[in-house]
Amino acid sequence: MTQQIHNRLFKKVKWQLFLLGLFKIPMIGFLRPKLFQLNNDSVSIKIRLRRRSKNHLNSMYFGALAVGADLAAGIHVFYFSELNKMNTSFAFKGMQVDFLKRAETDIVFRCSEGSVIQSVMKESQKTGERINKSINVEAFNLSEELVASFQMVISVKVK
Repeated sequence: MTQQIHNRLFKKVKWQLFLLGLFKIPMIGFLRPKLFQLNNDSVSIKIRLRRRSKNHLNSMYFGALAVGADLAAGIHVFYFSELNKMNTSFAFKGMQVDFLKRAETDIVFRCSEGSVIQSVMKESQKTGERINKSINVEAFNLSEELVASFQMVISVKVK
C-alpha cells in the first residue's frame, strides 16, 4: 500500500472516530481520544488524564480505560473494512483486565494484532459466520510503564 493511500485512509478513520463519538457513542466524544498510529499491524490511541477521565484518586477512571481498550482493539475493523471494501458488523463479547498500577498520567493504548483481526475478517467473509477472537491490548503511561493489560473478545461478521 502506498504512503498516499495510507495517509488518506488514516485521515478517514480519524474522521470516523470523531463522528462515532459525536453521534453514536457519546462517551468516546466526551473523552476525546487521539488516534496517532494506525497501520496493518498496530494501533495506538491516547487518552489524556484530565477532569473528564479522572476518578477520586486522581488516576484514570476505569470507564475511560475501558473506552481506550475498546477503541484500540476495534479500530482495526474499521480500517480493514475501508481497505477491503467490506461491510462488517462487530461488537465486544467479553473483556478481562489486569490492572498493574494506577494510571496517573495520560495513557497510550496499543494493540498489535492487526494480522489476527484481518484473518478473522477474512474467515468470516469466507464462511458467512460470526467469528469470535481474543485480542490483546496494553495500556502504558508516559514513562512507558505497563499500567493495564486487556483481553478483549471481539465478535466480527462480514456481511
